[in-house]
Amino acid sequence: MAVEPLLGTRAQRAFMFTKALTVIALVASTFGIFRRSRYKTLPCYLALFILAEIFELVMAYDALRMRNIIQLLGIVLFHGALIVFSALQVHETKTALVNPILIVAPCIIAASWLFLIFWIKQLYGEFGWVIFHVVGANPKLKSMYQYYQILICLLKFDFFCFVGVTMQLLIVVLTTSSAEFGITVAAIPVVLVLLAGCAYAVQREIKWLMSMSLVLMVASMSYFYKLVRFYSPSTEAQYLTTRATLTVFTLVAFLLLLASFAVGIKCFYDFDKGLHDSKTHGQSYAPVRQQVVDAFKMGD
Repeated sequence: MAVEPLLGTRAQRAFMFTKALTVIALVASTFGIFRRSRYKTLPCYLALFILAEIFELVMAYDALRMRNIIQLLGIVLFHGALIVFSALQVHETKTALVNPILIVAPCIIAASWLFLIFWIKQLYGEFGWVIFHVVGANPKLKSMYQYYQILICLLKFDFFCFVGVTMQLLIVVLTTSSAEFGITVAAIPVVLVLLAGCAYAVQREIKWLMSMSLVLMVASMSYFYKLVRFYSPSTEAQYLTTRATLTVFTLVAFLLLLASFAVGIKCFYDFDKGLHDSKTHGQSYAPVRQQVVDAFKMGD
């Protein structure tokens, strides 16, 4: 069975079309809400929706390009989490703006979620066997490669959750003159370097860089001391209008980082066991039919 080229099947095209349509619908509905709102809390939340959908769109294209079924399943879970976030958004913004149009975003996300589940079921049958072309029939290599895919996927979602928490803190909560504002801004490049360094280290199997990344992950978990500030009597008023959403985002970010650390240790243990070439070259393979054509050309 040959692997179809990127966007070469109805399921692939329909999946991307659903994601693109969701982004357009959210942007269109949110534009009207922005024009009606005098509060910065509401635009921030709805901007997060748009950012999340654009992030999903990029992730979906990347997953189809890489034939990565694990990332596609991660997108479904992420989209389900957005439904929960949309419910929190309605709850928290009702004090800032009472408007029936607030229910539009949750409805769009929930409806598109059902379509995504349907098309991913089709793609699972299409991509489920592709890993054989990357690592062969060895079950141990297959398991190691799946853990590698999970780690890369987790790092991408770590990035979004960090951006989500930071955006809410900088736009809605913190003032530019506060010390916490400076600490939050300073943490941005550190976290970005951490995530990019970890992804590069696990792909190239660079032990010293991977060790440093794991240590930094543990250190980064201390950033979630902010959870205490959300509910501390001396500072809770500062976070009152966005506390529920910030709590959910922060907890999810912490759990994702913890999972990344655990899977990262497993991937580090799998270094130098024959997976290096598959990780650096296997994901960018051409479809099987093109490989056959290339083989005949080389023979000529």
